[in-house]
Amino acid sequence: MALREGHGLIWVVLIAALVTYRFLLRTPSVKRNGLALRQPPNTLPLVGNGILFLQARQKLFSWFVKCERQFGYETFQITVPTLHPGVVINDPKNLEYVFKHEGVFAKGDFFKRRAWDVFGNGIINADGELWRVMRKAGLHFLNTSNMRVLTDVALPRYLGQSVDRLKMRAGDGSVVDLQTVFHEITSQLMGKMAYDMEMHADDDFTLAFDYASGVTAERFQNPLWFITEQFTGSRFRSSLAIIRSFGDRIVESAVSHSRPNGTTDSKDTTDQSCLDTESGSLIQSLLSTLGSQKMVADAALNYLSAGRDTVAQALTWSMYLLIENESAAENVIQEVKGVVDASGESPEDLGRYGESVHSTMFTPASLPYTMAVFYEALRLYPPIPFEIRQCEEATTLPDGTFLPHKSVVLWCTWAMNRSRITWGDDADSFRPERWLTADGKLLPKSASEYPVFNGGTRTCLGKRMAELMAVQVIATMSLMFDFVPAYQTERVSKSSLTLPMEDGLPCYVKARAHTPDTDSTLES
Repeated sequence: MALREGHGLIWVVLIAALVTYRFLLRTPSVKRNGLALRQPPNTLPLVGNGILFLQARQKLFSWFVKCERQFGYETFQITVPTLHPGVVINDPKNLEYVFKHEGVFAKGDFFKRRAWDVFGNGIINADGELWRVMRKAGLHFLNTSNMRVLTDVALPRYLGQSVDRLKMRAGDGSVVDLQTVFHEITSQLMGKMAYDMEMHADDDFTLAFDYASGVTAERFQNPLWFITEQFTGSRFRSSLAIIRSFGDRIVESAVSHSRPNGTTDSKDTTDQSCLDTESGSLIQSLLSTLGSQKMVADAALNYLSAGRDTVAQALTWSMYLLIENESAAENVIQEVKGVVDASGESPEDLGRYGESVHSTMFTPASLPYTMAVFYEALRLYPPIPFEIRQCEEATTLPDGTFLPHKSVVLWCTWAMNRSRITWGDDADSFRPERWLTADGKLLPKSASEYPVFNGGTRTCLGKRMAELMAVQVIATMSLMFDFVPAYQTERVSKSSLTLPMEDGLPCYVKARAHTPDTDSTLES
């Protein structure tokens, strides 16, 4: 990636510039009850934490966990020359305060400047009235009617297609990347439902966006990214051109297929008709509320990333943890079998060639342990590992930390989700049972304790959609197949704004014993 491609001489010059800047404009100290905050480990003279943030993200995750273990819920200051003063919060009470005061804690210039090339005026960057308008469009897309079509028609169809492809690969000795499988499902689903377009996991846009997301993430680690990208940013600029072109295509397609409020004169109530009627509802809603086609393109790309990439990544980490934990995998299989047996269906009927997977019987209510697996996977591998806000006005956190105007507030979801104070001594362990009561019901956590879906007015719009998709996909895949690792080392994430798995999740696929042979499930 760009951060690691710079030449040594360039970095010598940049570090010298940092030191000079540090002497000329010292970062002010943030105080709590009149006293300066403690500094985290590995803070250096002059450059503060600037060099530390240049390291690979896996090491950076470990550093934030180390800080959380050292400071607990105590707020501490981070210092990077050229940047506004910043603090890291770990206390759920402080985070709840941030969630409740959206007008004070905005995305701000710090975030927007770094993410602008990729997200533009989209909801990920937006504040204030623009954010409210875009959120309203998202709520319209996720209305009850759309959600029913998404979970009862669209998802079973695309999930069924993936099951069919996996059946044909089962037992032939070839390796399947499950991350690509899940990405294909979410790409097709979001493409059809949100934009009425055909989208796939291996198209040029996806590859370009994946690269651009990695470079954008590194901007938050490299305070002089605007200089280094002059030398290392050619591929990034090419990727941006592909992304923008794709955004324009989404808008052009929507304009050419525009229909008032997504309505149709057809009285046909077949699944295909329902899917065609509701498809494209997000982009049509954006067109009707935003007006500017450039702004619509930005918003469309933002929602595509949020609804497609993060869900696919969460499914990948969930299956990885099940592959690595046989007892949990067996618990899921037994729970799913119980639902299938109660329904009167046989496992063989769940995915015949040319038919949809009958996965709609799998719901969070009927499969609490499976949902607990998903929640636990999100806890250990949160799709958004870092969150950043900037103070639009001076304010004081509940713990007494005074934050001046423009100061930066950061929380590392990765580290918070491993807090032994919140989660117990086994916080590093995969244990789905922590999400269940004694009688097997799901045990909720507050957004400030478990900020995977953000919180307050910025709570993730797609939370319910992600849950419904996850339970269908995890249950179906677990029941139909056994996945054997084709990797040798622990899976880690690669550089990105979200949490994609580096090099994917390569596995050998085996049909489970209760699944009929491939030949018997194929129809001419």
